[in-house]
Amino acid sequence: MSYLSLIYTVAMINLLGAMSPGPDFVVVVRNSLNHSAKAGISTGIGVGLGILVHISYCAVGIALLISRSEILFNLIKYLGAAYLAYMGISALLSKTAKVDLSEAAERNVMVPFQAIKTGFLTNLLNPKATLFILGLFSFVISPDTPASVILTLTMVMVLTAMGWFALVSLFFNYRRIKEFYFRYEIWVNRLFGVLLILLSLKVALLK
Repeated sequence: MSYLSLIYTVAMINLLGAMSPGPDFVVVVRNSLNHSAKAGISTGIGVGLGILVHISYCAVGIALLISRSEILFNLIKYLGAAYLAYMGISALLSKTAKVDLSEAAERNVMVPFQAIKTGFLTNLLNPKATLFILGLFSFVISPDTPASVILTLTMVMVLTAMGWFALVSLFFNYRRIKEFYFRYEIWVNRLFGVLLILLSLKVALLK
């Protein structure tokens, strides 16, 4: 496989992984709806930074240790599950208020740093992200792959995820979608809460 084909393959696989429903997708959509497109994009940036951390330790072989060490794997697994469950319970307990869209931008303001931290921790504490990247790297990278190609693949994976979640954030900020959301906000938040709790259980039961 040529290096150009390798980069394209990794980009497509990573995009499909980002598009599949999971913790990253849920938190980006929720922050986009509850706050703003800027908050959603910032959350996506945090997800990308989390991917960067995963790739970094995969590159030096730590992920292999985690995948083979039951203690380390369970530690990361339960931390991730607890964080997702906390976010889910917070969503279930959240309250709504009848406001106009002109007021919506002024309430529940999420600063970029907070959004980035949310996306970063959601991705970082997801053990499936570790195994996904480890499996992907094992499939497409050989010991002879130049460091420059690995660096390019790293940037492609990070930028692919950030770009996808930026599009998701912008989509969920169309006025009609927001009008629908604020009309049924409490039920949407409860749905997100249930999804996050179910995802936390899925992560906790991951073998």
